[in-house]
Parts: sequence; C-alpha cells; structure tokens
Amino acid sequence: MNDQSSDHAGPATDLHGLAHKLDDAIRALDESESLARFGKLTLVFELVRQILVQPEGCAFVEARAERLEKAGVFTGSDWAEPATLLPSLTTHSLQSPNADTVVIEALSELRLLAVVRGAYLHPLVSAEQARDYLTQVLAINLGLLFGMAGEAEREQGKLALISQHVVQHVAEHIGYEHVIDSLIEEIWRILQQRPIQVGDARKMITQIAICRAEPNVDLGNAGRGADRLISSLYGPTRACSEDPGIVVYQQRLESMDGPTLQNEATGFARSMHDTGLVSPYHACFVRYILEGQDYLLSEALGLSSTGRDCMMCYRELVYALITEGVFPETAQGLYGLALMLERGILYQPPVAPALWRQVRLNLCPEARERLQLAYGYQPQAGAWLIQGVLNMLGQPLGVGQGNNPTCQSARALSMWAYNDPDYLLQMVAWAARDNEIVMHFEGQPVSSTQSLGGVASEVTLDLDPVSLVVVPHLDRVYGEMGRMCIGREGDPHRWVNPEFHGWSAGRGFAINVDVATGNLQDLEGFIRHFYASYHPYYNGNQPLIHPQPAGIAVTDRAARFIGWHAITILRIALDPEGEMRAYFYNPNNDSGQNWGDDVHVSTEGMGERFGEASLPFEQFTSRLYIFHFDPLERGEPADVGEEELKRVMARVYRSWGEDRMPVNHLQAEPPQAE
Repeated sequence: MNDQSSDHAGPATDLHGLAHKLDDAIRALDESESLARFGKLTLVFELVRQILVQPEGCAFVEARAERLEKAGVFTGSDWAEPATLLPSLTTHSLQSPNADTVVIEALSELRLLAVVRGAYLHPLVSAEQARDYLTQVLAINLGLLFGMAGEAEREQGKLALISQHVVQHVAEHIGYEHVIDSLIEEIWRILQQRPIQVGDARKMITQIAICRAEPNVDLGNAGRGADRLISSLYGPTRACSEDPGIVVYQQRLESMDGPTLQNEATGFARSMHDTGLVSPYHACFVRYILEGQDYLLSEALGLSSTGRDCMMCYRELVYALITEGVFPETAQGLYGLALMLERGILYQPPVAPALWRQVRLNLCPEARERLQLAYGYQPQAGAWLIQGVLNMLGQPLGVGQGNNPTCQSARALSMWAYNDPDYLLQMVAWAARDNEIVMHFEGQPVSSTQSLGGVASEVTLDLDPVSLVVVPHLDRVYGEMGRMCIGREGDPHRWVNPEFHGWSAGRGFAINVDVATGNLQDLEGFIRHFYASYHPYYNGNQPLIHPQPAGIAVTDRAARFIGWHAITILRIALDPEGEMRAYFYNPNNDSGQNWGDDVHVSTEGMGERFGEASLPFEQFTSRLYIFHFDPLERGEPADVGEEELKRVMARVYRSWGEDRMPVNHLQAEPPQAE
C-alpha cells in the first residue's frame, strides 16, 4: 500500500539560517520603541511564514514561542489573552487568505503546545487548559489533519501548507488518542464517498493502529470503532489477521487447501466492499490464485452475476490487467477493477481494445517521471497508471482535484469515465505516450504543448495516477480555449464547456451574473429557467440523460462567498423522505461541506450513490450561477410558486449575492416578479 504524496512546497529552505534571522528579528522587536514596532513585527511575521511553510518548521517556531510572545507578537490582538480564545474560531483563521492572520493563529497554537509540553510556563493559561483547547482545535480541523484541501485552502495557495503543518505538528505531540473517535468518524465519512485517492485515510488508520499498539497510550473507551478500518488494511482475513507480512503470507498461501482459499477470497471481498479500501494482502492473494486457482477470482473480487459474466467474456484482458497493474503497492486497483466489471462497460466495443493498448503502453519520459516522483519506483510507473485507470473507470465520481485550481479538468475526467470511457482512455494514451493532447475548439486544433499555460501555475503531485499524467495537459488546453474567447461578450464558459467536455454537454447556456460588473442579473428568470430545464415537476418528468457541467458559488460556514467552482449535475430525484434533491459530483476532495445559512451538503443517507453529493433542489438552486441545457428542449419558464421563488432568491441575497445586488434594487428586498 503505497499512497505516497510528497510535500511539494518547493525547494527546501535553510531552516537554520532562517531561524538565526528570526532570532535577530525577535530581539529587534523586543528592544524597539512603540513607533517602530510595526516594521519590526512585519519582519517577524514574514520570517515565521517562511519557516512554517517548511515541513520541519513548526519545531523551530515552537522552541521560540515564549520569546515571541514576550517580544509582543500578540500585543493588542485578539490572541493576547489565550484563556479567552475559542477553538471554533480557529477554522476561519487557519483558512484565511490573509498571511498575517494565518501566521498569528499558527503562533498561538504553537505557543499553547509549548505550554502543554512544559517548555513555557505561561502566567495566564495552565498546561491542562492548553491541552483541552488544542484537543478541540484538532477535533474541528480534522480536514487539515487529513491534508484535505477544499476551496478555502486552494484560495490560500501555499498559506494552506502552514495550517496543515501546524495542525499535524500539534497532533503528533498532543496525541491522536485525544481525537481518535472524531478521527474514526471522519475516516468513515470520507470513505463513504469512495474517493480514488485514499492515501490520507490510510495514514490516519495507521496512526490509530499505532496508538492502539502503543503500551504507554491509554485509549480508554476511545477507538473501539476502529477495528474494521485497521483490519481492512492489515488483516482482513484469518490467515493475515496478525499482519504477518507479505513474504510470510505468500508462504501460507502455498499450504492452503481449497476451502481455506475460498474463505480467504470471501474475506477479502467482504472487507474491500465494506470500506472501499484494499489490503496489500488482497493483491498478493489475487496474483497467487491466477496461477492455478483462478476459479476463485470472481469470489475474491466480490462480483455479482453481472460482473462475473463480464469477467468471463473478457477473461484474458482481466488477467492481463491484474498481471501488469496489481501489486501489493497498487492493490487499490482491485476495487476499481471490481466496480468496472460491475458497470459492464467492457461490453462497449471500443473499451476492451483501448484497455489492451493501456496494458502495453510505452510511457514517455515526462509521464514516467511524474508517476515516479509521486509514487516511487516500485512497481514500475506503468503499473501505477493501470491502477489509476482501473480506479477511474470503476469510480468515476471518486476523482479529486487535489490542492489544485483544476476543477474543470477533474470534472472532465469524471464525466468521460462516467459517460464516455473510451474517450478517457484515448486522453490517457495521448498524455502518457505522446506527452501531448490535441482537442478542438470550434474546428481549430488546440495543443497542450503549444498552450501559453493553464489555470494552475503548476499541478501538484497529490493526485491519482491518471490525473497526475492527464490534468497538466487538460489544464493547458482549457486555458488556451479561454484565451480564444477573449473579446467575446459574456462568460467564456458558454463556449468552452461544450467544446472541452464533449458533445453531451448542452449548448444552451444560462448565467445569473453580469460578467462585466459581477452583479446579479435576471435572477428570477434564471431560477425559472433552471426549474423548467431540470426539475421533474416542471420539465414533463424528463430525467437527466447525460451529466451536465454547471457552476456554483461556493460559500463558507458563514455563507460568505469563497469562489466559483465547477461541478456536474448528475440527476434530480426524490430522496427517501420525499423531498426533491439535486444529486451532483463535486471534484473537491470532500463533497460533504457546510455552505452556511443551513445549507449542508449531504453525501450519505439521502439516497446518494457512492461519490454523489446532494442538496434539496431549492438550496442547490440558491448556490447555482451557471448551467447548461439543450436549447431545443428549453420549453417555457417554469411556473414556480411565489413562496418557493422568494425562498431561493432570499438564500442568494443572504449569501454569495449579498454584495452583488443591482443598483436599482434594495439589498433587503428581492426583486418583484413581473
């Protein structure tokens, strides 16, 4: 199991050199007159920022916490009285786009950690108080522990690294046992969405296992729900329950009789489908049974009659994919393989030949290097790419954009895997073999190698193998298509989205924001049009046929605008409680979010399939700013009830539309219907 993700903050900085400069800056701040303090404080904050961006920087700053406070870094700020600080406010501070806010919050946590560890005898807060505070900080910032980047973190850029490093540093020294129940709950919540990238979940499960195995750590009643998670990685079956190691397990396999092997196969499949995680032992088992007991393969993958029939029709291809792509390090590909077979997409004529091409694909040096940088040299890069292909075809809604502003590219990969798998495989072949992708915009070829650049200045390595290879090319093509729209009136997504995502994206386009001013425009007409196009009660009960690209205005917990974000509308349907909901794909790494004003995005329990997010239709509409439709099927604007219309519009005005009111309307009053 090798879900490595290196820290990509850039070239390592001389921490010792920066620490010496920080010492001098602290001394200068401490000795400065009040009128000269601002300039000295600015230098201290800048040096602290440079240090904390580095993975090992927290220890350097923590060692200077007492001197920093006594020099006056907190004087006159909300952080001056540590006993009155509220853990619930740390999330906003740590996700702030303002560097000084992030730095002073980080300094405050490190100050309290020094108090907990006995390095700083603080006059205003005890070690016990500091520990309780930091435990709460960890519990409400679990996403930072996971390294899960949302829209707020992407807006921050490299500032997000400071927040992650500080929270992870605190957890290492406070102890994961203090938040272990919260961690377990968070892990299950993430896994329920079935992401392709499970490296962060694996790391957290490993930390829990270490805590439980440590004799000096008393967990009490905490962590009792971790057994299934830990066993899913380190002992899913009876023969490997004590985590004996791959070599020992291989020796045990050779001495097993038929019924014992049957039990192993069943145990592996049950664990895999229960958690979405695959143990390295599972890969070892599958490779072993291919050599003589291949009748157990269907059982080991947990296939239904649908998946079993597909596997038998394409037996040689399935075996080749396992032989070339499934190793203990790439075991997660087995889950993708099982789900791909259950989808039955191999029956589409182009898919099987395209997968044969993938098995034999010669990677270009650039693609090979990116895969090796992210995942290492064992197994070879082609195996990692096969694993990525299997997972993307089996889990098309599990694609994540990582810590990159590339939601458009991630959405495209997901849509193709969901709706057009052979086209996805063509993209992978072009990017991995030729180091170039050529798409067309209104008949003109657009090459990724000739583009001036994409949305992201650089694409980080915290991605699944397919995204790692393909997204840099897609991002440059997307950026170039946007540049080809310069000079046109209106939003470029009108033309770029259908050309970029493919023929199934509707050519009709609706937007409720005036591009020139940023103000809302014809909000009522936009809402009525969306209801007429998508709501079954207003569109003749016509289900959505192809997933459609859309744009939402993302807001934080306080309903404040963060930024524009690309999603895919998948279906509109009644939930188990009889409420109409919009089910959508969010390329963010975690779809379960709080968008403020009681808008809580659900990922389970409301009829969601794995990887789907959902909201009641009204709430979803209140965050929508762009959608596509078939211009030949638009119909008439929906006769939405006045009360429902007002509720949707009021949510817009209370959140992202608060500062976007047209000048001819009062902010407190929604525009009246004509």
